[in-house]
Order: sequence, then structure tokens, then C-alpha cells
Amino acid sequence: MDFRQLETFVAVARFKSFSKAADHLFLTQPTISSHIANLEKELNTILINRSSRKISLTKAGEILFEYATSIVNLKEGAVFKLNEFKGKIVGNIEIASSTIPEQYIIPEIICGFNKRYPDVTFSMLHYDSQEVVEGIIQGDIDFGIVGAKIPHNQLHYEELLSDELSLITPYRPPYNQLGDEVELSNLLEWKLILREKGSGTRQLLENALKNSDLSLNQLQIIAYIENTEAIKQCIRRGLGVSFLSKRAVEDEIEHKSLRAHRVKGLDLTRKFYFVYHKYRNPSPLENAFQQFVCSYFSLPNL
Repeated sequence: MDFRQLETFVAVARFKSFSKAADHLFLTQPTISSHIANLEKELNTILINRSSRKISLTKAGEILFEYATSIVNLKEGAVFKLNEFKGKIVGNIEIASSTIPEQYIIPEIICGFNKRYPDVTFSMLHYDSQEVVEGIIQGDIDFGIVGAKIPHNQLHYEELLSDELSLITPYRPPYNQLGDEVELSNLLEWKLILREKGSGTRQLLENALKNSDLSLNQLQIIAYIENTEAIKQCIRRGLGVSFLSKRAVEDEIEHKSLRAHRVKGLDLTRKFYFVYHKYRNPSPLENAFQQFVCSYFSLPNL
């Protein structure tokens, strides 16, 4: 078996696309198809189902994938160690996240990793928590940081740190006359701005309301907005109030343009999680990134 054929097979299996595999390997799509066809001919078996628009592996393909991945990773591991010895590690780390991790956690991580491996590049992708985990399951995303732990038997979650949602109001009457804690019944009186469906913030709020025998149908929802900065601007201009991470409004609270309140009876604490595929073998660079995140947040070994 030719190594290039195995490398092509692994790329097609991971990306579930001949065109994406071609882009990843800097080859033409006909070359990718030729590599796969020659590999199947040599092994005298079909490795990839082509009967539908979605690429999938046959049973034989699943068996080969495990060994082919190990071979490709072994080669990449050798290159990684040699480059490390020469002091030049290159590659790209792709990480997707929801809004708060994207703005307040990931920059800290990648800046720290960059100090150790200055020639590594990063691709930061913005998705809500549900889209992040779906992308990892489908093989489109390597790593994610999310504010909601969405259970799935193919995913591994590592808890990074805690966060708390607060009710955010304008810093002007009548809100600035309220105390640090407000009654649950106040939510029925005020216009509310919500995050989009699928966000970790929205899911946490819905669960907390449900535990207090309230539903979104009972609230006066004035807008659904997915951008945190846009929500803050709408609050400042009096459109309504909203629930946001305290990390997102630290500057506004300090400069007294917004105010944060707790709501009696609502538990709005949450965790942020580092998530990746449980069964996909990481490349040496990806493994180094996993280990860095682990040590950075003093987690057990991944």
C-alpha cells in the first residue's frame, strides 16, 4: 500500500468529502479519486460507499481506517518530533466555540500556546453549542469549547471553569434603584432579550425557568439576538433586559453603563467545557494542544 493512498483515504474518511480531502492535501479531486480507486483495487475490496450523496465507510473501510490513521499519525509524529528538535513546529489548530468562550477564553489559550509553538496557526470558528458538538461528531471540527454539556457517546468533555449568568439591566431608573438581587416575578414585568435557540446561555436559562415553574411563553420577549455586543447595546438603549455572562459585562459594570443582578430562585451557574471526539485519533499537533489545554487549566491528563 502506498502511503499517499492511505493518507488520502484517511482524509476522505475524516472530511466525508472528496473535495475537502483534496483541499486539505493540496491535490486535485481526480487525484484523490484515483488514489482511493487504486487502494481499493490493491486490497480487492470496497472501502467507501458511494451510493448516496453522503460519504461513508464500508465495514472494510472502518477496519482499514483504524490502521491507516495509526500509520499516518506515526509518520506525523516522527515529523513533529524532528521539527520539535529543530525548534520549528508548524501546523494549524481548528477550534470552534460559542460566544463567551470565543471572546473571553480562547484568546487566552491560543496566546499561551503560541508562546510555546510560535509557528502554529489557528482557525477560530463561531458556532452555538449545539452546532459545535454536531460538527465534532461529523468530523468537521477538531475541538470545541462550549457552555453546555450536550451528552453523546462519541464526545469527551473536560470541565475548564465556572461561569454565572446575571440579569443585565441599564444603569438608570428604575433599574439602578434595584438591589443586587431581584424577585423572580420581576421577569414577568420586563421586556426580555434572548439569545438564539441552540446557545448555551439560552439553554441554561430555559432549564432554570423550568425548575421554577416558568416558561418562555410567560415572558415578554422583545427580541432574539445572537450577538452579545448587540444585546448589550440594546439594553443600554432601553429595548429590554437580558441574561448574559458576567464575564461579558465586566467593563460596562465598572463604568456604570450596565448593572448585573441575581434573580431569586434561579440557579444560573454553568461550566465551560473543552470537547473533542472520544474515538478519533488526534494528530501529534492536536495531541500537543490537548495536553496544553489540560495543563493550562490544571486538569487531569486527557
